[in-house]
Amino acid sequence: MPTALHTSNITSLPLLARGKVRDNYAVGNDRILMVASDRLSAFDVIMGEPIPGKGEILTKMALFWFARLGKVCPNHLTGAAPESVVNPAEVQQVQGRSMLVKRLKPILVEAVVRGYLAGSGWKEYQQTQSVCGVPLPAGLKNASKLPEPIFTPAAKAASGHDENISYEKVVETIGPDLAAQIRDLSIRIYREAADFALTKGLIIADTKFEFGLDENGKLVLMDEVLTPDSSRYWPVEGYQSAFAKGENPPSYDKQFVRDWLEGVRVDGQPWDKTPPAPRLPRDVIEKTAAKYREALDRLTAP
Repeated sequence: MPTALHTSNITSLPLLARGKVRDNYAVGNDRILMVASDRLSAFDVIMGEPIPGKGEILTKMALFWFARLGKVCPNHLTGAAPESVVNPAEVQQVQGRSMLVKRLKPILVEAVVRGYLAGSGWKEYQQTQSVCGVPLPAGLKNASKLPEPIFTPAAKAASGHDENISYEKVVETIGPDLAAQIRDLSIRIYREAADFALTKGLIIADTKFEFGLDENGKLVLMDEVLTPDSSRYWPVEGYQSAFAKGENPPSYDKQFVRDWLEGVRVDGQPWDKTPPAPRLPRDVIEKTAAKYREALDRLTAP
């Protein structure tokens, strides 16, 4: 397995922030070096053991989608090599897992689009027959395909889970024109991506996008895009049987880790989902890495 990077240490650039996965460094006043580590978080707790190769896979998938979606909307890539802005001794930390991007004014709304009913959307539907205020038909089941993709935004949280919000709340937060632009563009991007993914035998059940404004006030797609960390990917061949049983379809993400954590016991008790996380066994690490790799391989296969 490839050498893993849990936490980067770029001393030649000022550290802006460490997220659950990415370490962001300032490059002057107008650019950011985004380094995708091999960290994995589950239940908002960062695991102590990295998933080898995960950061490179996420970066390759994001770059693949940014290139494919270039005709739909602009993105934050600068086109410059990440290796060009660090010291030679630090190149190994950024090679293959980094993006050098424009510094934008972030819009603090998670632009979530759902084509299928799953996760928090399914839970909300069971209570209200709607998701984020969007009414849905009666009789839908877990993993049902929706009649049309829906925009179900969330408020970005400084820590912990993002909170589902209504479209009206987005309008209140950023104004009607920008809210409509983000909603319409997000659904368009989702449709483009979901249609393409189906040709590779993959269902994109839902995804989230992040946007920022450039110096001219233009809307730009930023952060990562359509990776297994931000999207729910299901293999077509496993979907129907799981749906018929009312189960969650198998997915290309960290669900394997979540399922293991749900069953693990710490000092004789179920883990309480607070730090520190239990140590991940080698087979869980390897199977999770294989899931991420398979998603990339299927998506980018000729």
